[in-house]
Amino acid sequence: MVTEGVVDIDGTEHKVENNTWIVGDDDEVIVIDPARDAEKIMEQVGEREVLAVICTAGLPDHVGAAIEVASRDEGVVALHPKDKPLWRETWSETWPDIDMEDDGIFEVADVQLDVMETPGVTPGGVSLYCEGLGAVFTGEALQADGPGKLGGEYPALADQLTSIGGRLFTLPHDTRVLAAHGDEVTIGDLEPHFDDWVSGSLTRADTGGEDDPLPDGTKVSGIKLNPDDD
Repeated sequence: MVTEGVVDIDGTEHKVENNTWIVGDDDEVIVIDPARDAEKIMEQVGEREVLAVICTAGLPDHVGAAIEVASRDEGVVALHPKDKPLWRETWSETWPDIDMEDDGIFEVADVQLDVMETPGVTPGGVSLYCEGLGAVFTGEALQADGPGKLGGEYPALADQLTSIGGRLFTLPHDTRVLAAHGDEVTIGDLEPHFDDWVSGSLTRADTGGEDDPLPDGTKVSGIKLNPDDD
């Protein structure tokens, strides 16, 4: 389901639409990234038990309704510990219940959600791979138009591309990419663009100055293809 709202990033307001994903069956669910509008989310949940709320990032538009959604059924809230400082910007007097770690597992309705650390947009960003559904919930890390941004910028693009190439693009090509924003695509739709992203296409500016990317783009992306490169 989609909710809409405004997020303040460094004093600038950005209008955003957020995907909140509900995974489960007729009896129980896990809610991923409850951005806002807990009432609307709980209407979709209905009478099913909320086992857990999983936040793929600590940003306001991932955690804004987390406490309200989890509280009805005393469900737990899960977040990567590196995003706790971001969490406190929204929830100043409480903490998540579970510190997620790489390769952690959540189970609901006979399927398994595997935690994959995919930092970049935030230091504690995670994705959740569900082999049983043939889907990966990528949060901010990877979206239909490529790597996700924060306020129109890439906070740590080298880390993000490492996460994408080393983790997400190892999944089967027909895996559905279900992100925090935008439409659904597949890993196979996006993987062919990876070399262009590494070569600097995401941040290249036609300025014609000294800081132009190297031929392999590494000056822009921050990635060293050879450890001895300056």
